[in-house]
Amino acid sequence: MSFLRTFANSFDPSRLLMLVIQAAVALLCIIIHECAHGFAADRMGDHTARRSGRLSWNPLRHIDPFGLIMMIVAGVGWAKPVPVNPGNFRHPKRGMAITALAGPAANFVLAYAALICMGFIYRSSLSLWSGPVYFLFVTLFQIASLSVGLGVFNLIPIPPLDGSKVLFSFLPDRIYFTILRYERYIMLALFALVFVGVLDAPLRLGINHVLRWLCILAGMPPAALGL
Repeated sequence: MSFLRTFANSFDPSRLLMLVIQAAVALLCIIIHECAHGFAADRMGDHTARRSGRLSWNPLRHIDPFGLIMMIVAGVGWAKPVPVNPGNFRHPKRGMAITALAGPAANFVLAYAALICMGFIYRSSLSLWSGPVYFLFVTLFQIASLSVGLGVFNLIPIPPLDGSKVLFSFLPDRIYFTILRYERYIMLALFALVFVGVLDAPLRLGINHVLRWLCILAGMPPAALGL
């Protein structure tokens, strides 16, 4: 009973609400990212994602549990890759590169839209510290920061991340398919680097730079967000 009393006394509803907001935002960023991959491939002639049910707003079709946890805890993460068959593209490597770039690009557009809304709230006469407005502002910031984090992380040119698909499009076919053969092992090494925090500093630097640049474009003062 003493444990329950201690828990009740220390329970902070606002913290729970923020965790729920962060989880919901992470799901939104993941869905936008993966659907962008699928739609880009679909428009270029590969309907694999459509047939697999991945052109869906249902988060359960896209979630990688560990990747979602990493997004909530560390601000960067990943989802289940959208299935793509390069053989269905007229130009396979170029098609893969465009499909790969579609995910991060969609995340940056989502972040930009959130920052535009934040700028409007910031410049308005509304008090940022009133309850509903504060949580709206915080939610928009979570959308911007997590979306940029997902986009920047996936642009790292290491398999299986999106950046590797872009890099591979410039490589000779022999090297390209050799690297793909070892993609699973490279992926395990990448997860290890993320787990031990080796990538934390460069990722944070990259995320802050992109956020600052998008803030300027959106009319939201970067200094107001500590950038």
